[in-house]
Amino acid sequence: MTKHNINIQDGYLFQSLKEGQIMFLELVTGRHLLGRLKRFDRFAVVLETEGKEILIYKHAIATIALAPASPASAPASASPSPSPSSQSTP
Repeated sequence: MTKHNINIQDGYLFQSLKEGQIMFLELVTGRHLLGRLKRFDRFAVVLETEGKEILIYKHAIATIALAPASPASAPASASPSPSPSSQSTP
């Protein structure tokens, strides 16, 4: 009996590729990218954003997430709101 390696990363990327979902990528530099996953392999992903395809090496990616329902807004983790203790009261 052969043992199959389960690769969570490939499963996640394949599912989003198959469904054509908008993805939110945060790079290790802090730059954010929003677009559709076009292709991926062991070392890189191709993201279509603003009508262009961008090759991004996986070692440069910090996080990948599904984009929020409205593409104009970023996920809550991308732009943290001030904590209640740092907000001033009138």
